Amino acid sequence: MDFEFYTAARIIFGAGKFKEIGKLAREHGKQTLVIIGGGSLQKAGVVQRLVDLLKEHGIVCNFYQVTGEPQVETVDEGVSAAKKSQAEMVISLGGGSVIDTGKAISGLVTNGGSVMDYLEGVGKGKRITRPALPFIAIPTTAGTGSEVTKNAVICSRTQKFKKSIRSPHLIPKIALVDPLLTHTMPPAVTASSGLDALTQLIEAYVSKGANPITDALAQKGITLAASSLYRAYCNGNDAEARQNMALASLLSGIALANAGLGAVHGIAAALGGLFPIPHGIACAVLLPHVVEMNFKALLTKNPVDSIVKKYRQLCKLLLDKEIDPKDGVSPAVEFLHGLCDKMAIPSLTSFGINKDDIPSIVAHSRGSSMRFNPVELSDEELITILEKTI
Repeated sequence: MDFEFYTAARIIFGAGKFKEIGKLAREHGKQTLVIIGGGSLQKAGVVQRLVDLLKEHGIVCNFYQVTGEPQVETVDEGVSAAKKSQAEMVISLGGGSVIDTGKAISGLVTNGGSVMDYLEGVGKGKRITRPALPFIAIPTTAGTGSEVTKNAVICSRTQKFKKSIRSPHLIPKIALVDPLLTHTMPPAVTASSGLDALTQLIEAYVSKGANPITDALAQKGITLAASSLYRAYCNGNDAEARQNMALASLLSGIALANAGLGAVHGIAAALGGLFPIPHGIACAVLLPHVVEMNFKALLTKNPVDSIVKKYRQLCKLLLDKEIDPKDGVSPAVEFLHGLCDKMAIPSLTSFGINKDDIPSIVAHSRGSSMRFNPVELSDEELITILEKTI
């Protein structure tokens, strides 16, 4: 058995821990570039609170705002902003897109060039070889787990791709996870981000790259998400459910960073590059169909594979009860479909995707995530998955 294990240098988790940001940041300098997203956090007073907490420790803030998933131009302009402000560190306050933007900026300030040079599959093959600027990630959603991963996902609408820049140097110095910051998430964002976390947990659990550490983390995360996501969706102020989802998201990031993902994320990357569909929605729609197809393919191609046992265990983790082995993976598939239905996850067709687009989606689905899928899926099997979602 051989494996490596990466995560953030320091993880700070707990309700109210946001108040410690000034003291934590001061260890890395007095000048920071702060990456923020849309106006919701500003309206809620969270951004001003961050300013006040940093100011108490003599830290000067320069802000860089991003909207939507990070584009190549967004990152490159952010690097210029960081250099212009002479930032000694980068802080991201927001969801996965905001954190990925900050992560990429922190790495490029010290390594130079455009983010395009480093993107897997489409860039020049350059690698991040120098330590990044100190980076602090403060998630305000419970979904991507980007606060503890070594990659940042970058898009290009003009060139129609969604690819990663990846390096251990990009792992945040500090992941500051305060579940209270997620209480203002609207139900739709709670649903899509939470299902992204659940997808990451499931894919890491059954991945070819899984190891005993990631299995333990994924199992815990799956049980937390299965029992708490719908509660958080129904009542955003359910403190226990919000805390459980924040922890599930954190565990999903640690698990995926070390075990890899699978076909859901392979197809979702293609969808995100070709169409304006939020990543969490794409994952949610695909997840039950990929679980069903993977299990069917494993039974056909390698029925004694240990991952078959993991899929049967997945049913128990999701439903919190013993399942008849004769039922296969059907209980898990039904649970996931029901969760999507209860939380009103929209269909792919609502984003302008139809059956004529399937060949192009399949052609773009063979990215890095797909190589960790527990079983190799043919183009025909990917087509079947997509046909069931449209």
